[in-house]
Amino acid sequence: MSSSIKNALGIEAIVPTQLDLSIVVPIYNEAESISTLIEAIAKAAAATQLNYEIVCVDDGSRDGSTQILSDLARQRRDLKAVILRRNYGQTPAMAAGFECAAGKTIVTLDGDLQNDPADIPLLLAKLAEGYDLVSGWRQQRHDKALTRLLPSKIANWLIGKVTGVKIHDYGCSLKAYRGELLADMNLYGELHRFLPALAYIEGARITEIPVRHHPRRFGRSKYGLGRTIRVVMDLLTVFFMKKFLTRPMHVFGLWGLISLVAGVAMGLYLTIVKLVFQQNIGDRPLLILAVLLVITGIQLFSFGLVTELLMRTYHESQKRPIYRIRDVIKH
Repeated sequence: MSSSIKNALGIEAIVPTQLDLSIVVPIYNEAESISTLIEAIAKAAAATQLNYEIVCVDDGSRDGSTQILSDLARQRRDLKAVILRRNYGQTPAMAAGFECAAGKTIVTLDGDLQNDPADIPLLLAKLAEGYDLVSGWRQQRHDKALTRLLPSKIANWLIGKVTGVKIHDYGCSLKAYRGELLADMNLYGELHRFLPALAYIEGARITEIPVRHHPRRFGRSKYGLGRTIRVVMDLLTVFFMKKFLTRPMHVFGLWGLISLVAGVAMGLYLTIVKLVFQQNIGDRPLLILAVLLVITGIQLFSFGLVTELLMRTYHESQKRPIYRIRDVIKH
């Protein structure tokens, strides 16, 4: 979208207009659904009467999706095709889409037609109520019970318990974000499913609304039980970021101090036993435990100090503040 103005010489120039909405869709081997998906997204976006763009990120597809996207992007003014060099995974694909998106509001959804683009206006309406992130909730899911539904329910419960962000469906890709919120977040690993938790760390206001979910029409699912271990590892990462991102010494230093004190106390006890009561302590397991606790305490305390320095470098090198201001109100 663009508008024209006259510059100082009286020559008409084309000036890009700020986009209201970017719809980011990661694509991986979805050749059969791409055309239908883009038409459905365009129809839903046009109904909002906002200036919009569709950003499709091809994540190293091998079924012809890349060529289809490239051809459609040359034909449509509302479509931007971002082609990655190889298959990196859904999180990097979404990060690339966020980087290339120009909208003040960003909506994400999957490229398999299971999310319904017709729900986009509902997400935007909820976002307009003052929220920073609106997550879709697939109340009626059309997935396999054993390999998809059960692991998803367990993961949602576990993530909610660990992060403190109580939403029903972390795995739903259909979400709406304020652009400035995503600008404050960096994605690594498999962290795209933890975006609500990461947003919560940034102080975002989060809610969810029920959305539709359709059976898969083409191809096969890219998700399975094999992702469970990666989810658990990333969950531990998010938990640490939530609790100790700006104060890692509080966790490593605390446990290091406890271990060190316990080891020294045991060592003093054994010293008294040896010197005062003239008893042999060389064959006592308590001696080995005392030495181990002292060494572990020193290591944890040192690790906490190094991590504290790394966190300071992380924040200061990026000029990344340790707080977020929501608003400044003046008379």
